[in-house]
Amino acid sequence: MFGAGLRKPKSVRVGGKRLSEILEAHERFVRAAEGGVRAELAGADLSRVDLSGALLTHANLAGARLEGSCLREAKLGSADLSAANLRKADLRTCDATGANLAGADLTEADLSGAEMFRANLAGARLCRALVRAGNFRQAVLREADLTGADLNVASLRQTDLEGAKLSGADMATTIIRKV
Repeated sequence: MFGAGLRKPKSVRVGGKRLSEILEAHERFVRAAEGGVRAELAGADLSRVDLSGALLTHANLAGARLEGSCLREAKLGSADLSAANLRKADLRTCDATGANLAGADLTEADLSGAEMFRANLAGARLCRALVRAGNFRQAVLREADLTGADLNVASLRQTDLEGAKLSGADMATTIIRKV
């Protein structure tokens, strides 16, 4: 049940600052505007926070706790989400092109329609994740655990799946051709 009981960025504090202020400064950073500061949210507790549509390109979210958060349509290009806890997170139609999700826990997350082009998900856990129509072209899923994941209509073309666990994964309509 995505969206129920989510916290608003204005009500969340990270290092004494409101998350909404950090996100505004980060947006200026991405746009190379005056007063811009990169979001340094490594290890932050952002569980059950509504970050839908947030601009987090190049943000540092390494090891952040984002369990149950909504990142639907968020811009996560080149963001560092390594070792982040994204269990049961809503990542539908987010853009994580070139993002680092190595070692992240995406168990039961919804990545339907997510753009994961060239993303690094080495060693990530995607157990029972919903990955329908996600684009994982040229992504690294080496040693990732996709046990029980729904990968229907997902594009895994030119994807590094070496050592990935695919037991019980639904791949009936997955696009997996190597070119």
